[in-house]
Amino acid sequence: MFDPTAHKRSKPTIAVTPKSAPAKLAMTPDNVPPRDRIRERAYELYESRGCESGRDEQDWLRAEQEILKQKQ
Repeated sequence: MFDPTAHKRSKPTIAVTPKSAPAKLAMTPDNVPPRDRIRERAYELYESRGCESGRDEQDWLRAEQEILKQKQ
C-alpha cells in the first residue's frame, strides 16, 4: 500500500492547492516521471482530507487518473 509519509519530499513540483480541481492542475515538465507526480498528488489529496489514514489506495487511484488524463 501507499504510505504517504514514506516519500515525503520538499515542495511538490505540481503547483496546486489541496482543494484544486483536476482541471486546475498545473502542467509539469515531461522530464518528471509520472509516478513521482502521482505520488505527490496522492499526498496532496491525503493532506486535503486532514491527513486521515485508511484511504491511501483511493488517493493513489484518483491522483493516477488526474495525472494520466493530463497526458492525453
